[in-house]
Amino acid sequence: MKRFGFIKMLEVQMKNIPNLITISRILGTAVLLVLTPFSGQFFIVYFLCGLSDVLDGIIARKMNMVSKKGQILDSIADVFMAAALLFLFVPRFQLPLWGIYWIIIIAVIRLASLVIGFIRYRQPAFLHTYANKATGIALFCFPFLYIGLGLYTTTIFVCFIASVSAVEELIINAVSKKLWRDIKSIFSL
Repeated sequence: MKRFGFIKMLEVQMKNIPNLITISRILGTAVLLVLTPFSGQFFIVYFLCGLSDVLDGIIARKMNMVSKKGQILDSIADVFMAAALLFLFVPRFQLPLWGIYWIIIIAVIRLASLVIGFIRYRQPAFLHTYANKATGIALFCFPFLYIGLGLYTTTIFVCFIASVSAVEELIINAVSKKLWRDIKSIFSL
């Protein structure tokens, strides 16, 4: 009988692996805020946070462990990471004023989308569209793109992708009949 209890406990722990990976990203994001930006330690934690963002979803899908709780937790971790990166990058990269205004407009659109989604579905309405995934990748690559493309080109590139994904999410939350967190794009409606 003890063996069965142990197996059951292992099954419960296995179901939590994707969520534990996501929680590690939230903790890693907090660590980024206390590290010296762009130091070796910073980039190690930064890379691990990005890796965890990819792994949690892959593991959840491969092990058939996708859950509403996990999707919301992943989106919360994404919001924390994006906020931390803005907090760290905006002052250090000395973004032009138009870039800061563009980021504010994107944030307002995202907030409007969340409010509309919450009113319509009575729950957080974060969507995992291809455009949102592309935005996450672009944000993660910002410091590397900056080195290769320069500040203005990188800002335009990242803000353009983020704008498209924010508007797409807003439209989906405004017109979709049901909350479909894993919708691929507006063309899936």
